[in-house]
Amino acid sequence: MNAPENKQQFRLVGTRPVRPDGVEKVTGKAIYGPDHVSPGMLQGAVLRSPHPHARIRGIDTKKAEALAGVKAVVTGQDFPQAADKLVAGAESASNLRWVAQKCMAIGKVFYEGQAVAAVAATSHAVAEAALKLIEVDYEVLPHVIAIEDALAEDAPVLHDDVFTQGLAEKPTKPSNASMRFAIERGDAKAAIAGAAASFTGRFTLQPVHQGYIEPHACVAQWNADGQAQIWCSSQGHFAIRAMTAGILQIDIASVRVHPLEIGGGFGGKTTVYLEPVAMLLSRKAGRPVRLTMKRTDIFRSTGPAPGAVIDITLGAAADGTLVGAEIELKYHGGAFPGANEVYSGVGGAVGHYRVPNASIVGWNVLSNIPTMHAYRAPGAPQINFAVESAMDELAARLGIDPIDLRLKNIVHPGEPSASGVPLGAIGYAEALEAAKAHPHWSSPVAPGQGRGVACGAWGNYGGPSTASVKLGEDGSVLVTEGSPDIGGSRASMAIMAAETLGVAYEKVRVTIADTSSIGFSMVTGGSRTTFATGKAVIQATEGVIEQLKDRAARTWGVDVAAVTWEDGTAVHGDQRLTLAQIAAKTGTTGGPISAEAVVDPHDFLPGFGVHICDTEVDRETGHVLVKRYTVVQDVGRAIHADYVEGQMQGGAVQGIGWALNEAYVYDRSGKLDNAGFLDYRMPVASDMPMIDTVMVEVPNPAHPYGVKGVGEVPIVPPLAAVGNAVSRATGIRMHDLPISPDRVYGLLRAAE
Repeated sequence: MNAPENKQQFRLVGTRPVRPDGVEKVTGKAIYGPDHVSPGMLQGAVLRSPHPHARIRGIDTKKAEALAGVKAVVTGQDFPQAADKLVAGAESASNLRWVAQKCMAIGKVFYEGQAVAAVAATSHAVAEAALKLIEVDYEVLPHVIAIEDALAEDAPVLHDDVFTQGLAEKPTKPSNASMRFAIERGDAKAAIAGAAASFTGRFTLQPVHQGYIEPHACVAQWNADGQAQIWCSSQGHFAIRAMTAGILQIDIASVRVHPLEIGGGFGGKTTVYLEPVAMLLSRKAGRPVRLTMKRTDIFRSTGPAPGAVIDITLGAAADGTLVGAEIELKYHGGAFPGANEVYSGVGGAVGHYRVPNASIVGWNVLSNIPTMHAYRAPGAPQINFAVESAMDELAARLGIDPIDLRLKNIVHPGEPSASGVPLGAIGYAEALEAAKAHPHWSSPVAPGQGRGVACGAWGNYGGPSTASVKLGEDGSVLVTEGSPDIGGSRASMAIMAAETLGVAYEKVRVTIADTSSIGFSMVTGGSRTTFATGKAVIQATEGVIEQLKDRAARTWGVDVAAVTWEDGTAVHGDQRLTLAQIAAKTGTTGGPISAEAVVDPHDFLPGFGVHICDTEVDRETGHVLVKRYTVVQDVGRAIHADYVEGQMQGGAVQGIGWALNEAYVYDRSGKLDNAGFLDYRMPVASDMPMIDTVMVEVPNPAHPYGVKGVGEVPIVPPLAAVGNAVSRATGIRMHDLPISPDRVYGLLRAAE
């Protein structure tokens, strides 16, 4: 059940060809952010705050500047004064005022690890020595970490000019609650009061990191003529260009960003931390500068996914029909305002179910930790943990099979989505039916184990993309696009181009161009790339086909309307010309053949997943072991089946880690205790069983090959699937993540 049924609709779509970038990566020849070298390059280093909250009274850099080998030093005073200005570069607009302070503190530090100064020198050792010579005069201020502590009346307020947005009346005093967002329909309280069964509970989660292996790194070169180049790993080099240019207040056209290979991102590499700093150092030094983050700095000063405190009440009729939901979610915001996760959390809380009466309120809460950032379906796993745990409790109280309860309440094609737009060709019911029919669900639960199930959804996205397709004189094909390859997009673009043209997969090469060599493309995120950039590639390929038909018509002296394109060949009656034959004669039939397409599609469709998990709990130690795991998902149509399976398995593993092990742990002084992979416990291969995958294919009719997007959905259900499995194994509801051995042990002993 690990591959979609091959209905022979396509030659290449749905197959598993060798990935085009595989050899370079497995042999270590691929160039990532920390690998790039420019002639005359200097090494940079960043001084970071040891305090979670402090006023900077002064910075003395004279001793550092006098050290032999030091070529430049910058502080917040070197940055242009940033105003409130939104720049559209990542999955949503970012306020440059706050983005700039993630790069360098100006006047005040808001979390341990915030950058306060940077040095460029002839060697890394000299740069590090120079950092020790910089003297910073701090006035240490009270700090706050936990969500509820930040909302307390006596909590230190981080920003004097941040007032809660979204209230009925404009507040008169600043607050750590930067915004409120709510969705109300019907009368939730009355519906729940009349329900045959209800469940009320509080669920908590801690911030977790995306866990990418490659550190943030870049090389910047700012020339004397004002032209600048950046080499970096990111999920969207156009976003890096926009943010860097905006922070430094220079023209976008003056910044050229070259995308390097990316060693993981998962949402965490859609913003800037180093690039503006390296640019300023380069301008001062007159030479290229490389900056690379240490692993401890990545944990302490880049954006994790938010922790949350969620209060939920769900009510259902005796037959299991959901009648009402009351939910209040409070998400960590980190040091600076930004509420994307709150919007998605509120909007998608019960979006995969029909709930006629709902009151869902979300808060973004600031505290002295790094600003939260996207992590694969941002905001969805947290709220889904609470909702799917409550669904499990309702199923038990009503005596209804957990999958049957969900089937009774799911949204169907044609019904309104959470945003009110009617749903299209979704495969949610098909995914649940496939899960119910899977041997995992019907097999006996082993003694001492528990089985949990959870559903989840993600809206997916489209957005702007640009692609071009060119033919070589030998008939080979070059696809050029602007979306960094994180989840296999080179292979999927090559498959779609080859399928459309009717040529072999091996004839297509895909290049990810820099910001000056291709038109704008939005970041690789939101499960948009295969859908949106794929559409651009297909349309550009279709443009090439029209030119090929025209060249064939000229050769034969016939009307182009009489020429068709079949299996890589122009056809007119008994006459045929292959793509290679036409390409060989382009010099005499009109010149090179190429086409470009620009798209901004919004006919994307959401994806839905169902996860089944078996866990075993050691009652003597509290240790939880995942024994069996199955992922079922509506994938639209799998373009490259191996990559789709990998997305499903990878998201599940990340969700399992979130459920069982991962969490930011701060001490009383506001310092992160586990800033490294040795102490921040992520799952490794020996922790995991083989994760079975079932790809349910309900194609999106708005895409030529049925693509929906698959990367976000798999991380949404695992938190609840694991939680439900452990709850059933122990007989104790798991309300708090991570479900660590000490927590489980304490719950077991308390229940004795």
